[in-house]
Amino acid sequence: MAKRTTLITGASKGIGRALADRLIAQGHTVIGLARTPPDAGYRGEFHAVDLMETDATERVLRAITARHAIDNVVNNAAFIKIDRIEDSTLADLERTLALNLRAAMLCVQACLPAMKAKGRGRIVNVGSRAALGKVGRGIYAASKAGLVGFTRTWAIELAPSGITVNCVAPGPTATEMFRKGNPPESAATKAIIASIPLKRMGKPEEMAAAIQYFLQDDAAFTTGQVLYVDGGITVGLDPM
Repeated sequence: MAKRTTLITGASKGIGRALADRLIAQGHTVIGLARTPPDAGYRGEFHAVDLMETDATERVLRAITARHAIDNVVNNAAFIKIDRIEDSTLADLERTLALNLRAAMLCVQACLPAMKAKGRGRIVNVGSRAALGKVGRGIYAASKAGLVGFTRTWAIELAPSGITVNCVAPGPTATEMFRKGNPPESAATKAIIASIPLKRMGKPEEMAAAIQYFLQDDAAFTTGQVLYVDGGITVGLDPM
């Protein structure tokens, strides 16, 4: 895999951090964005920014693209608040869309000029199996379904410029965020694991490996695709 410069949102924890560590170990330049800084073990460039704030996001992206010609963008940062429809609010909708969709669009727009100048680029949107439907995730699922729409449309628009756009959609993954809301010994967590055909949670490193495939030069003929990395849930729940 050729050494590239990759912008990763949500790079301080979970899947984003696993991907950052994986790419840095291979000699890549990684530029991470997140609201909270990573721990001392992180070896990439990092910018603290609240990606829900448009002005702040645009400022940091201008500073980054003035110094770096970005090769790859991974839109990984996300916000989720679990509520059924009767308890969902417009404020929750606006916050979710601000991070899960608007920030993704801003990051891609900022990095496109360098990609087009090179005639090569990779964009990976991190979606979710929840986009197919999950109780209490209506707003979150809508935002992740929106990322699939971005993925498919951008893939068509940017293909003539040599830029591919794909989506990795994780299933239940043992990230810090997931464990905070789902203690390992809770009945809800056990029920989630029981629903997974492989009978275990995914690992952030496994999601990072899937994302990395789409970043490679060898993936140049793959675009507009959604890869579910979910232990078989999308197969196991198939009504057919």
